[in-house]
Amino acid sequence: MKPQVKADLAMLLVTLFWGSSYLFMQMGLKDLETFNLIAIRFGIAFVLAAAIFHRRLRGTSRKTLGHAFILGTILFGVFATVTNGVKSTTASQAGFLVSLTVIFVPLLSILLRNRPEKRVFVGAGLAMVGIGLLTLSSELHISQGDLLCIAGALCYATHITVTGRWASFSDTIQLGIYQLGFTALLGLLFSCLFESPALPHSAEGWVAVLALSVLCSAIGFVVQTVAQKYTTPTHTGLIFSLEPVFAALFAFLFAGEILTVRGYIGAALVLVSVLIAEIDVVKWLRSKRQTRLSA
Repeated sequence: MKPQVKADLAMLLVTLFWGSSYLFMQMGLKDLETFNLIAIRFGIAFVLAAAIFHRRLRGTSRKTLGHAFILGTILFGVFATVTNGVKSTTASQAGFLVSLTVIFVPLLSILLRNRPEKRVFVGAGLAMVGIGLLTLSSELHISQGDLLCIAGALCYATHITVTGRWASFSDTIQLGIYQLGFTALLGLLFSCLFESPALPHSAEGWVAVLALSVLCSAIGFVVQTVAQKYTTPTHTGLIFSLEPVFAALFAFLFAGEILTVRGYIGAALVLVSVLIAEIDVVKWLRSKRQTRLSA
């Protein structure tokens, strides 16, 4: 099996894990409060990732630690909003709304004076229609949970953009691991200030916490880092766009969540908008045609 095929299959596995995370967050919130769950999830993930890459953590510079602190703060914002969001929206809707990250990343690049391609604006417009169908009630109100998930997508887009700017100045493994640690510390701090920190008190709570920590954070981070060396950004973006599909599938199989017909249409439009923003179809067709001609 070719290295790129192996890498794509590994990325598909990571996407499957991330798609399940919305359901696990809802399960974990039955035992724990928001910041408490974040602290335990990222604390365990940090310890596991640090144990795997302990040799790479030697000689970490202050600059890398500073960048990791800022990225960890943004990542804390991502999961504080999304974890709160899944309290009052469905796991499937949360998955589709957070996938809007793919739309927000190129739009944020405008602030960096990098004009996105036209297809991004087409995708953004289609996404707005999809969001409306997916989230707006008959009274044209959007729930707080849906708004928080959209805010989480914006925070995550910021995180991706900032990481892209700093990746060339720091060891990416060090940066990724330490940001997990800072996210955990912020979760613990906010939990001590506003909640009553505790450990899960049920088997379901522990399953959720361990799944989020080990599968969705520690293993997800390690596999993504290694796999992206052997596959292309286009393949990565296409595979990651399946995350909301997996989220909806897990929510249907294990929580019995079913969207309305309008909701499914909206979800489909959001997914199509993500694919439009991520894939340059014209360029892809042109490359395929050139490959056939040269064969």
